[in-house]
Amino acid sequence: MDKLSAMRVFIEIVDRGSLTAAAESLDRSQPAVVRTLAALETHLGTRLLRRTTRRMSLTPEGRDYLERCRRILADVNDAELALGQAEGEPYGGLRITAPVQFGQLHLVPALSDFLTRYQQVHVDLLLLDRIVDLVEEGIDLALRIGPLADSTMIAVRIGEVRRIVCASPELLDRTGVPDHPRALTGLPCIQLRNAPTSVWPYCDRGRDITIRVGGRFSCNHIAAGVTACTEGLGFGQFLSYQVQQLIREKRLRRVLEAFEPEPLPVHLVYPGGRLMSTRLRALVNALKDSLQLNDGIG
Repeated sequence: MDKLSAMRVFIEIVDRGSLTAAAESLDRSQPAVVRTLAALETHLGTRLLRRTTRRMSLTPEGRDYLERCRRILADVNDAELALGQAEGEPYGGLRITAPVQFGQLHLVPALSDFLTRYQQVHVDLLLLDRIVDLVEEGIDLALRIGPLADSTMIAVRIGEVRRIVCASPELLDRTGVPDHPRALTGLPCIQLRNAPTSVWPYCDRGRDITIRVGGRFSCNHIAAGVTACTEGLGFGQFLSYQVQQLIREKRLRRVLEAFEPEPLPVHLVYPGGRLMSTRLRALVNALKDSLQLNDGIG
């Protein structure tokens, strides 16, 4: 059995989510993929995947082996690159995840520049407004906003964003400009159902406070909430990058700036305990240069 080839098949099965998808990606027949996985499990003397007619999941042994396989193959790629690639040119695939709107506004342009520079690298970008298990889901790099939980991940801070409150000029003409967060309790506010946004955080003279808000419009998507705020349906609390262009264009106005809570850090995060591949190192360095963040509003 070609162990490296079997490892690649195992990783592809996990990353693609099924034997059929892995076979298509590898341009092999499904029976050949099944045989390779069975031979690998027999060789290791343990089950790597739990398989039913409806779903497939990693066993604890499979999760540990997957991490080791990724590390081994990354090392092999780097060794081949060092010996056979002129000037250490990065090549191969990278899987990246980021919040949906941040990815659309900032990450895609940065990746476009990166891919233009490195012609032998390809990127699979997953835009998700949830925390992803990097090892289990085969992610090389994640962009995360907010405090990080303790983990074995390596984090590179690239800046910060603020939680700001804004409203349309038309709404402010009707309601007046609030002078304290407590004033929002009697004003219409946009609520987002995918976050606890009915309670908004503030800082009042060095003391953290929360204000419960309400309104007649709620939705489950940031972009829709921003549009509703622009249309005058209510005050909104958003991350600065989500509304900075609208504020520059004066379609929204920032209010209660003196009461904003502490900024949220933004990090690039990748699994620790392994040598970085050349392509991942190049990507991290490129994004550190192109995604130096502040609120961009002034």
